[in-house]
Amino acid sequence: MENKAANDLVMFWRGMHERDLSAVVAIAEQVHPDYPESPEVFAERLRLFADGCRVAVDGDGGVHGYAITHPALLGQPPALNSLLHALPSQADCLYLHDIALTDAVRQYGLGGKLVELIKRHAMTIGIGHAALVAVNDSAAYWRRRGFSDYLKADAALLKKIGSYDHAAQYLVLNIVDTV
Repeated sequence: MENKAANDLVMFWRGMHERDLSAVVAIAEQVHPDYPESPEVFAERLRLFADGCRVAVDGDGGVHGYAITHPALLGQPPALNSLLHALPSQADCLYLHDIALTDAVRQYGLGGKLVELIKRHAMTIGIGHAALVAVNDSAAYWRRRGFSDYLKADAALLKKIGSYDHAAQYLVLNIVDTV
């Protein structure tokens, strides 16, 4: 997926490689300083589900952002900075673990393109929902892209969301209703 801006900089999502991990960690530290995760978390997600790991690159291959998704159970996101060890065998959602874009590329429509990629990917692997934990006052952004509040939150979910911060929100997208 390509996207051109007025200054003709081409930005697109491509699959993440192990060689991208140092750039991913650096971007995470810059964009999400209040939500630190160890480099092992990013490496494990790539190892467990490479198909769900992408980087936002320019035409010269420079990495300006990343997105990590993986199969999960609806209403059961991992806590911040935690290893999964394995993916659930009966996954029913594609969890957007993290997206981070540098300020320089936020105007290129990469978030919207990512949502479309997530929808197609979820459908391809037979999963009917996507989910995420919205932080940094981003819930309104995700709602405009079709995500809504998860109405079955239990104490365990609230505790995991709380590992991010008190304002974090767990949002869900019903893939079938959006295509």
